[in-house]
Order: sequence, then C-alpha cells, then structure tokens
Amino acid sequence: MKRFIRLLYGFAAYTVAMGSLLYAVGFTGNFIVPKSIDIGGEAPLSEALVIDLVLLGVFALQHSVMARRGFKRWWTGYVPQPIERSTYVLFASAALILLFWLWRPMPSPVWSIDNPGLRQVVMALFWAGWVLVPLSTFLINHFELFGLQQVVNHLRNRETAEPDFKTPGLYRVVRHPIYLGLIVAFWSASDMTLGHLVFAAASSAYILIGIALEERDLVDRFGERYLQYRREVRMLLPWPRRSNPDAVLLGEKAE
Repeated sequence: MKRFIRLLYGFAAYTVAMGSLLYAVGFTGNFIVPKSIDIGGEAPLSEALVIDLVLLGVFALQHSVMARRGFKRWWTGYVPQPIERSTYVLFASAALILLFWLWRPMPSPVWSIDNPGLRQVVMALFWAGWVLVPLSTFLINHFELFGLQQVVNHLRNRETAEPDFKTPGLYRVVRHPIYLGLIVAFWSASDMTLGHLVFAAASSAYILIGIALEERDLVDRFGERYLQYRREVRMLLPWPRRSNPDAVLLGEKAE
C-alpha cells in the first residue's frame, strides 16, 4: 500500500509539472491563459519590478538549492528516495505557479516588430524553443527526469539505475538543449515589453548560473568523462562545431 501511495504521489507531481509547463507556454506567449507575462493585475513600476525579481529569485533559489547533490543527501534523510525526484518536481512546479499567480506586468514597450513576415519568423522561433524543451527530455529520460520512473520502479521493487553516458541526438550538438530551448522561447517576442524583458534577462542569467552549478556536480560525479564531453561539445550554441563527442550524459537534470 505504501508503494502504491508513492506511485500516486509521483503521478500527481508529474501532472502538476506538465500543467505548469503548459501554462508557461501561454504565460510567455500571452495567449489562452487568463494571466500572462503582459496581461493581469498591474502595479506601480517600482513595486512590480521588486515583486517580479523576488518571484524569479524564489524560483531560481528553489531550483539551485534542491538540485545540488549535497542537499539531496540531506533531504533524503527525511524524504524517501523513491519520491525524492517527484518532491523536487512538485516544489519546482509550486515555485512556478507562485510566479504565475503573483507576477506583475510591466507593459511599457521596449520594441515592436511591424513587418508581418518577421513577426511570423519570431513566432516560429518561439514555438521551436518550446518544442525543443520536451523533445530534449525525451532524448534522455523524460520519465526519470520528472520522477515517474523512480516511483514505478519502486512499486515493482526494482532499483533505478544511475545516469550513464550516451549520445542521444541533440546532445551531440549542444550540452544543454533544454536550456537552449527555454532561452529561445523567452526571447522570441515580436512585442517586447519591459516586464517580458526583465523575465527573459533574469531567466537567462539564472540559466547560465544553473549550468555552471550543474556542470560542477557532473564533473564531481563523472570526472574526466564529462570534462572530455565539455571539451568536445558547445554549451548552448551549436557552432562552431568541435570534434564529434564520444559520449553524453544520460539523465541531465533540468534546473
């Protein structure tokens, strides 16, 4: 019964995560959802800027702290190992939902593209970025990344294997295609407002910091194998190409 309850918990965390990611598409694109990056309860500029930066900071802090190996070793003293990843995913989703709920738009225009053809190109880039994010998770191990594989294995009384080095598609070209997709999606705006610019700039800065922290952990775990991969494959930009990599880490954790 305990294993089954943990399975339900994992599925619930996964459902919340997928819902928050889908909302993020509408939030950054200003469509379908009731409250988005440019639509919702406005506030004075200084107040909105402080609130939005605090919300982004909470999101970044949760991701950075809970993703570290040292925190995980301490955390699993209180949270059972099979649901550790699901709990991380649930906390990450909660931080994202909090951002959606309390975000204050800053609608002052920064740029606006009038050319219809160019607007279509920017919109295509927006969708390409958001498609790249889930695609990259499936190239590694989508269900392990979001905690489902762990709870299913626990129900079946199987051990979850440690991440290993492999060469899945896009990971031969860039080391962090998930983050690349997010950056492309965040900056692809035909009508860029001050609020959207703050969101894109702060998120991009955090992504770069998150990559540095994540790669430090990966070097600690995999040593020369990851160092060699890092020498051969670019971090985010797929050019100029280096020599073809022999391996890539299977199990990149999205921060």
